[in-house]
Amino acid sequence: MKQKQMMDALPGTVGEGLAQRGVDRREFLKFCTAMTAMLALPPSMAGVMAEAIAKARRQSVIWLSFQECTGCTESITRSHSPTLETLIFDLISLDYHHTLQAASGAAAEHAREQAMKDNDGKYLLIVDGSIPMGNAGYSCIAGISNYDMLVETAKGAVAIVAVGTCATYGGIPKADPNPTGAVSVSDIVKDKPIINVPGCPPIPVVMTGVLAHFLTFGNIPELDALGRPKSFYGETIHDRCYRRPFYDQGKFAETFDDEAARKGWCLFKLGCKGPVTYNACATTKWNEGTSFPIESGHGCIGCSEPNFWDAGPLYKALSMPVSATGSMLGAAAAAGAAAGVAVTWYNRSTKAQAKATHAKVTVQELTREEK
Repeated sequence: MKQKQMMDALPGTVGEGLAQRGVDRREFLKFCTAMTAMLALPPSMAGVMAEAIAKARRQSVIWLSFQECTGCTESITRSHSPTLETLIFDLISLDYHHTLQAASGAAAEHAREQAMKDNDGKYLLIVDGSIPMGNAGYSCIAGISNYDMLVETAKGAVAIVAVGTCATYGGIPKADPNPTGAVSVSDIVKDKPIINVPGCPPIPVVMTGVLAHFLTFGNIPELDALGRPKSFYGETIHDRCYRRPFYDQGKFAETFDDEAARKGWCLFKLGCKGPVTYNACATTKWNEGTSFPIESGHGCIGCSEPNFWDAGPLYKALSMPVSATGSMLGAAAAAGAAAGVAVTWYNRSTKAQAKATHAKVTVQELTREEK
């Protein structure tokens, strides 16, 4: 009887839930404004998003955790102001989560089964962690293999969000020699829309932003070729990095404690994978927008890309810069980071020569792109 009274007291819509928790309209609009900016939507959409979310019924969410380290859950619980951590649990009805749920044992599994039954075809399934295919005993929950639980729960889901690199690509468990036979969610589920949110772990507001988009528009955001939301994974970290000007000038740190590093020069030669890594780290950042790995003095390790753990040493430079193209880079590939210096020198000398002869310099001449 007491449990029934508690269920009856739950808010029917997101707006009602926010009101019950004392979240005023100004704070909610601030949240929606931040979300529209994150999703690269026009500012006018903030009011539309606020109205749509407030009227929406709380989205039933089932969160499954398989072969993982709980880092993705740790990340999302650190969503920052305006009270994102509180809002995300008011925006949705988190009906099952291995780490955050109070229930355990048979009661926990009953909660999952009941949520699937009550919201068949409507609930959102979130998965973090890879799925072992080598032996069912590698990872089981309540005596159910990860594979069986995923297949069973995915059947009634309206969509699936694979959070973290383990769920999206297999992650570290899949790294050579892949002893458990780890695979990603998309390797198993083929008949449901899947949103991949990679990262080890993903940025908190990227995860909440994806959920906010789904609540607002009732569909998944525009995705890239790897199933990632373009609003967050549309550009490389290198494209938006504040150290980019030093890269273009051919100024690189040689060690993590040299004078160049203290001056904030580019970390390319120290193994930074920013040029080939698509993520919002350089713009969204972490810890309430305070910083991100490169700003803290460490190169990007490329954790939001497939097979990043097997992509080579973390502190070895990429074979060649990627911002310039054509025969200049092809000839300089073996020189590694020195190619950045060569390209910069060539561009400068071409400009100087053109200025001396009063000739205009074309884009093709500067980049020497091959047709």
